[in-house]
Amino acid sequence: MKTNKMLTALSAALLMTIPFAGFCGQELAVSKETKLTQPYPAFTQIAKKSIPATVFIKATISSQPFSGLESQNPFDSFGDDFFHRFFGFPNGNGFQQIPQQPQIAGGSGFFVSADGYIVTNYHVVKDASKITIVLNDGREFLATVKGSDPRTDLAVLKINETNLPYLTFGDSDELEIGEWVVAIGSPCALESSLTVGVVSAKGRQDLGITSLEDFIQTDAAINPGNSGGPLLNLNNQVIGVNTAILSRTGGYMGIGFSIPSHMVQHVFDQIMNSGGVQRAYLGVILQQIDKELADALGLDKPDGVLVSDIMKDSPAAKAGLQQGDIILQNNDKPIKNVAKFRNDIAMMDPGQIVNLKILRNNSPLDLKIPLGVQSESEVCSAEMTQKIGIEVENATPEMASRLNIPSNTIGVVITKIHPGSPAHLAGLKPGFLITGVAMQGNEPKTVKNTAEFDAALKEVNQRKHVILIVRHQNYQRYYTIKVN
Repeated sequence: MKTNKMLTALSAALLMTIPFAGFCGQELAVSKETKLTQPYPAFTQIAKKSIPATVFIKATISSQPFSGLESQNPFDSFGDDFFHRFFGFPNGNGFQQIPQQPQIAGGSGFFVSADGYIVTNYHVVKDASKITIVLNDGREFLATVKGSDPRTDLAVLKINETNLPYLTFGDSDELEIGEWVVAIGSPCALESSLTVGVVSAKGRQDLGITSLEDFIQTDAAINPGNSGGPLLNLNNQVIGVNTAILSRTGGYMGIGFSIPSHMVQHVFDQIMNSGGVQRAYLGVILQQIDKELADALGLDKPDGVLVSDIMKDSPAAKAGLQQGDIILQNNDKPIKNVAKFRNDIAMMDPGQIVNLKILRNNSPLDLKIPLGVQSESEVCSAEMTQKIGIEVENATPEMASRLNIPSNTIGVVITKIHPGSPAHLAGLKPGFLITGVAMQGNEPKTVKNTAEFDAALKEVNQRKHVILIVRHQNYQRYYTIKVN
């Protein structure tokens, strides 16, 4: 009760202070680089130029039965939970099944060309048998999918029309925390809605929303149905695609996530040029260096990432990268964490040369590695791991010591469980050791390392359930994971 009163008081305080801080004609104190000093004129100009270029997407979907357990994920992609929240479908802890019947999902998108190309989220249209685009002037068009990329949750649509208003991309790398941003979309099927806020943070990763994450966090009010709509700067440029919210209620809580424009442009250009997305491939298994590992390796500070394994015949193996190497820099840029390095490689083109500065036996070394092409099977295993909601690493002797398991233990250790994921709902926890994968009608496959775990997951990619053989505290147990 006390907490609710505090939140109410805080909300009231924010309502009183926001109009005072520059919204009442008072000029804002800004740096010389800022082009616009007052937000009001910018907001109205953005509304006039950008709302006509933003569309409402109606996707006809043949739904599968689901239970209310799915609504427990705090990271709700807007379209996925839409029917739970706004059409009275059950949620909570019930197990009631909803009969199969076509449903209409609502989302947003925006034109990026005058001849009808639209950018939106993949999850808005992924199961659609029919996609209808509703323009701001009320006209409706049927759309086709030009291409999609589930790993970044992006899709490109096309309608047969010309002379359309469209938006251009800005540079998301130039965004600064605290900068004004504008979100446009169709929350709860309310078309052409504009909200404003600021950039709360950049480079948000490890949220379990998509396989490749580098999100812009904003407090601009976005809700179910905003998914796929543009996030704009004050120069009316798209600097992000609104994708997900952190919510415990299904609605706005002040934390939204947008895919940055540099990632969107990369995916869009590949889809337009080849109809699909090819990703660069290095072929390494990486481990984050924490303070404890840095001390054990004799490092002054926990910089870079550790190469824990090398894939056979991969570009990394051919270039001479070795297990135990510490990668410090990527193209002269310091490596902060595994996720950022993985994203940087994925956003490069196959065949491009990456310059790595590594530390081997406490001696610096430079390696130039031509990147390969990530195979479809590797993409499938990455997507399956994402669907299950886990992250794993090889059971190294150092990790075995921390987990109090024998140093010669084989398997992969769960290092992270995504909140609300099937793995989380099944009861799996970080520190559990996966020793095998079982499939209906087949012998269980022993898992000795991450490569074998990935190979086993590729075989269950089209199945609805996967059984993980897990050991914890000298007990072995089978966990059945329902793959969404």
